[in-house]
Amino acid sequence: MRRRLLALLCVTGSLVSACGVLPGHDRQTVTVWLMKDSASQDFLRRFTEDFERTHDDLRLDIRIQEWTGIVEKVREALKDDAEDGPDVIEVGNTQVPLYVEDGRLTDLTLESMRDWGKERWLPGLAEPGKDGNNQYGVPWYAANRVVVYRKDLFERAGVTTPPKTRDEWLADTRKLNSAGNQGIYLAGQDWYTLSGFIWDEGGELAEKKDYDWRGTLNTPAALRGMDFYRRLQALGEGPVDSDEEHPPQAGVFAGGKVAQIIGVPGLAQSIVRENPGLKGKLGFFPVPGRTAARPGVVFTGGSDLVVPRNTGDQFAATAVVGALTGAKWDTELARTMNYVPNKTTLADAVAGEEGVAAMAAGAAHGRATPNTPQWAAVEADNPIKGYMTRVLGGADPASEARRADRRITEALATNLG
Repeated sequence: MRRRLLALLCVTGSLVSACGVLPGHDRQTVTVWLMKDSASQDFLRRFTEDFERTHDDLRLDIRIQEWTGIVEKVREALKDDAEDGPDVIEVGNTQVPLYVEDGRLTDLTLESMRDWGKERWLPGLAEPGKDGNNQYGVPWYAANRVVVYRKDLFERAGVTTPPKTRDEWLADTRKLNSAGNQGIYLAGQDWYTLSGFIWDEGGELAEKKDYDWRGTLNTPAALRGMDFYRRLQALGEGPVDSDEEHPPQAGVFAGGKVAQIIGVPGLAQSIVRENPGLKGKLGFFPVPGRTAARPGVVFTGGSDLVVPRNTGDQFAATAVVGALTGAKWDTELARTMNYVPNKTTLADAVAGEEGVAAMAAGAAHGRATPNTPQWAAVEADNPIKGYMTRVLGGADPASEARRADRRITEALATNLG
């Protein structure tokens, strides 16, 4: 961590001449941690060149990190005595609460409101970055699930346009579930997809009441979401006792007997690699909503940028965050990597890519998991998966929801230390 008095002087205006370019003056180095494969090397090269040209008192040191073990590595870097640590860190959007709780992130509320247009941020990225009314995580890019489908099988079944409502989706999937084909392949424990259906009904996975979190699967809204999942899942042969990665659903789809799956558009590349005969036959549409007025709510993944409180270069760090998340480079990243930009107003930048455009439509009102660091304890031994399996196997939904809620509530009371 490079601590420099100059950064503070530039912020306070105490030494205006020092903030300009002086002959022979050394640039400040801003250390940035970005995750592997979040951005291409070409994008990072072009961004660095442009940033250093327009900020000629700063130099970027971008260090690529692996996702494995990143939480402990970031926590170590956030300690007050961290040496040679980062000034800006990319973190998964749902990871931000893990770091906010320790009070070791810089409050970026002022910059977010004044300079960065936070009112237009995607909610699934912005909400996990908040603690109360304070903004600590700044949305960078998003990705979320869409429906990947076989255009030829839709045409053969007489489905001429993708469904816009959940009722249409069920009706079309019933037509597709014939002639030896699965109308949809939906694994029984795909709890991220279930979450979207619950949110679409107005329910929650958990909620905070009187300072304590509790599971809320046993509510009318959440049970309606589970009931829709049950009806949709029955129109295929997805296993009720495993998730979408066991076996990988892209491989099942590539087998040629599945009309639809729910996943990120990037799965199409894996599918075509396994079955080149499907090239040109795949399409995408947003997960349908309850009405045609808007797509269904979906879980939104992606990344936020945070600034450690122990940076000595807060002025420089916020300059990097502002540049990376600003319209110019955020849309460039989205085009380069097939992401959804961080603002709803930037969706037109990816309108030419069918899969990304479908993601952007859903991300406009996407959600993230409950905003508490203890949610990690829920996912560690996820009771939602077992709940889904038992309901799909014929058990009483309300009874199973109560059982899952007890376990969720217990996990949310866990002290993560």
